[in-house]
Amino acid sequence: MNGRILGLETAALTIGAVFAIGCGVGGSPAGWELSGQAAETTERSPSPLPAILTESEVAEGWIALFDGETLFGWQPVGPVKWEIREGVITAESAEEGFLFTTSRFSDFLLRLEFSASDETNSGVFLRSPLQIRDVATDCYEVNIASPEKSEYPTGSLVRRQKGRLIKPEPGWRTLEVRAEGGKIVVRIDGEEVLEYEDPHPVRKGHIGLQVREGRIAFRNIKLLPLGFRSLFNGKDLSGWRTHPQSASKVTITSDGSLRLQGGRGQLETADVFADFILQLDVFVNGRELNSGVFFRCIPGEMMNGYESQIHNGFVGGDRAKPRDAGTGGIFRRQNARKVVADDFRWFTKTILADGPHMAVWVNGYQVTDWVDTRSPHPNPRQGLRLEPGTIIFQGHDPGTDIFFRNIRIAELPNE
Repeated sequence: MNGRILGLETAALTIGAVFAIGCGVGGSPAGWELSGQAAETTERSPSPLPAILTESEVAEGWIALFDGETLFGWQPVGPVKWEIREGVITAESAEEGFLFTTSRFSDFLLRLEFSASDETNSGVFLRSPLQIRDVATDCYEVNIASPEKSEYPTGSLVRRQKGRLIKPEPGWRTLEVRAEGGKIVVRIDGEEVLEYEDPHPVRKGHIGLQVREGRIAFRNIKLLPLGFRSLFNGKDLSGWRTHPQSASKVTITSDGSLRLQGGRGQLETADVFADFILQLDVFVNGRELNSGVFFRCIPGEMMNGYESQIHNGFVGGDRAKPRDAGTGGIFRRQNARKVVADDFRWFTKTILADGPHMAVWVNGYQVTDWVDTRSPHPNPRQGLRLEPGTIIFQGHDPGTDIFFRNIRIAELPNE
């Protein structure tokens, strides 16, 4: 269910009061009036969704690993020069080189398109370290090569299992890999060519693109994280707690959304989390309201953690100039590189925290990619906090009016 709870009877809880509302699914919440400023947002520039994601994919939780324009969120390893041409990542070399995501993933569904020549020997690496010693134990390599170039034809797992050979189609081809625990399933051009079960699976690592020989091109690279559990049951605040000094009001809508109004205040999980992928939908019911999702917080303290900002304002009509860090920015650490979300429209936020590395996607578009290089410290205001902590939704000020729904988390394995 991925935490998507709809059609529930009205239930409401407040801090000191009881209140109930209704919300519509998709666009604007229904059954109550929007802020009087809502009409103003229709004149703003449209939100720049990445072209490789459809609205349904965004709603399902897909994220774009490649934005079609830059190598934001990627890091090269080796002597190969990776280039972007008309929305395509390309490389051509007689030497081996890699392009890895800066983020690491555990369970996922990966989709991409590739184009290779007859002379190509390339691959897509799963759960990989940046420095590979043994491809048979350190990671999983999905090979891209003809039978003439390699004993492991396209779709095989190198040094693990050969895939079924299918007749290659000219032009662009599709690759889909589902990795769950020790099970790896590979599809080429929509056909299943391999199913592999690893009794001692590699549990977490980077996604990597490789060129070893010839020309290779990749595009439309996207990933759906798997393994989520819901953090909110849509009925009551089981698993959540308020703070005695909180001035915010929390209500639960008829469709199972949380509404956080007023502040200064917070709503905090009872459980703690260290490394994870968190996904949730957010609706800002006001013009340029300020809120945030805090994580790895010191339990019981007021908003003492890393903050993934919620603020859809930008300066001078330029979405590349966020106001107050911008939605998806790591507040006071790294601004969002683009404001993707709009007020008065539901948007999906994906937060990845993995050791000192943190990344955020808004509507599937990556807006931050940050590493905390400070010395370790249990207080995240003073240094790198790696200890598990709570997740907090912020009521920033008396004007706060934010909705949250489909709140789910997938914890990442330890090293």
